[in-house]
Amino acid sequence: MFLTEMGLGALLLFFNSLGVFQKGLTDVIRTQQTVMAAEGDEVLLNCELMQHKDVVKVIWWKILLKWMKNLISYHKIYGQDVNPAFKDKVEFTDVGLQNSSIFIRNVTEEDEGCYLCLFNIDPGDDLEATTCLQLYELHEPVLHVRESGSEETVVSCSATGRPAPTVTLTVLRDNVHFPGNSSVSVNNTNGTVTVTSTAVLTRLHHMDTEVRCAVRVLSAPQKEEVRMIPAEGSHEDSGTEITRFTIITTLSVVLVVCCVAAVITVLLIRRHMNSRTQRDSEEIMVSPKTTEHTRETEKPVMHQDNKQLRKRTPPEKREGSENPEPLPENCRKLL
Repeated sequence: MFLTEMGLGALLLFFNSLGVFQKGLTDVIRTQQTVMAAEGDEVLLNCELMQHKDVVKVIWWKILLKWMKNLISYHKIYGQDVNPAFKDKVEFTDVGLQNSSIFIRNVTEEDEGCYLCLFNIDPGDDLEATTCLQLYELHEPVLHVRESGSEETVVSCSATGRPAPTVTLTVLRDNVHFPGNSSVSVNNTNGTVTVTSTAVLTRLHHMDTEVRCAVRVLSAPQKEEVRMIPAEGSHEDSGTEITRFTIITTLSVVLVVCCVAAVITVLLIRRHMNSRTQRDSEEIMVSPKTTEHTRETEKPVMHQDNKQLRKRTPPEKREGSENPEPLPENCRKLL
């Protein structure tokens, strides 16, 4: 669960009341009280002794509600020792006995909380200090611009984060900054908070307006979005240019389509004419051969019919016969 600043403070007071932390060590050990990180980041925690001490061992602990968990340690004789449960999670970046730094990979909600660095000193009392890791969540800002009337423009910027983000909305006009007029916060079911800042602007017809929205969570890096609101005349000019561009584009497309259609039509007509010419030439070439073949076929048939007719016709009835055969004697007597 993400801890707020108040939650971290309460946790520190709780352990101080139990005597876990020693007082008056801020001048002896230098460390960062709170380290901010987003989920998935890599974090460096550091403790440095400001006075030279004979340190035997340095130990890093994770502070839990009822007890502490040993993460990693370094002994001046036996070297470093890492808790097997954190072997791929935590490592030393500086294994010195006067300055100790650990590196935490891919931080998650389970890594959030306070860590204690302890210096074993011989002879003397041990020295210890705490540094707390706090995760944050911050989404990109969303900037909205809308016209509420003929002479007014409403500008709003929203940001969602954990804990509640700070949203700063500024309007730059004639090099003068105008802050946002109002701010509203909404608590979401997942623990994040959405903050919206709004400004109502009087529209100017002769100049552009720059709107800038900056969002931040605690000391985490700031995120920003900038937008330029054109003057009213610029809107009209822009609309005219868009209309001209649209008309030119449409005419160009129509012209191209017409040219393509004309080319396709010409190609189809030529193809049809070539096909017809080729078909006519083939008919002309085939006709003489067919006539000659017909004559050659019919001629032998006529000769054959004449031969058969001659065979059937008696010799006395054949036309053109000059020497008919004599009649038999019986036929002559009757005559």
